[in-house]
Amino acid sequence: MAGIEKFLGKRLKLKVNKAKSAVAKPRIRKFLGFSFTGEKEPRRRIAPQALARFKANVRVLTRRTDGKSLAQIIKELSIYLIGWRGYFGLCQTPSVLRTFDEWITRRLLAIDLEAMEARTGSFWRAAALRRRPGLGGTNRWQPTWPLAAREQPALTEALPNGFFGSLGLASVVAQPPA
Repeated sequence: MAGIEKFLGKRLKLKVNKAKSAVAKPRIRKFLGFSFTGEKEPRRRIAPQALARFKANVRVLTRRTDGKSLAQIIKELSIYLIGWRGYFGLCQTPSVLRTFDEWITRRLLAIDLEAMEARTGSFWRAAALRRRPGLGGTNRWQPTWPLAAREQPALTEALPNGFFGSLGLASVVAQPPA
C-alpha cells in the first residue's frame, strides 16, 4: 500500500483517501457495488453490502403497515426494481437475481394474503383463493392457519409466478433484448 500511495501521490499528483483505500483480494473488496468471485475464472458479482442495501430498501417499499394497496406497492416497487436491474443487471451471477425475484414474490404474497384475511377472515381465505383464476374451484385448498407447507401446491396454482407480473411487477432478472 505504501508503494502505491507514493506512486499516486508523487508521480500522478493524486491524493489517496486512506479510509477507503486498501490492498486486498478482489473478492474481498467492492468497487461501485460489485466484487468478484474467488474462482479460477472470476465473475462479476454484486457486493454483499449492495445486496443488503437492496433487501433493506425492498423491505421498506413492501411494508404492510403503510396502508397502501397491493397495486400501489407494486407500482412503487417496480420503479425501484427497474433502476436497480439497469445498474446491477450486469452481474455474471444470475442465480442471485432469481433468488431475489422469488423473495420479492413471497413478500408480496404475504401482503396479499394478509389483505385477503382482513377482508374475509382467516377461515374464508380458502374460499377467496378458490375464486381466483387458475385454481378452478378445486377443493385442494384446506383452510388452516398458519399457512402450511402442504397448502403450497394449491397456493402456487391460485397465485402462479406470473400473477404479480400481470399486476405490473418488474423483475430484477435481466430481460433478453426483444
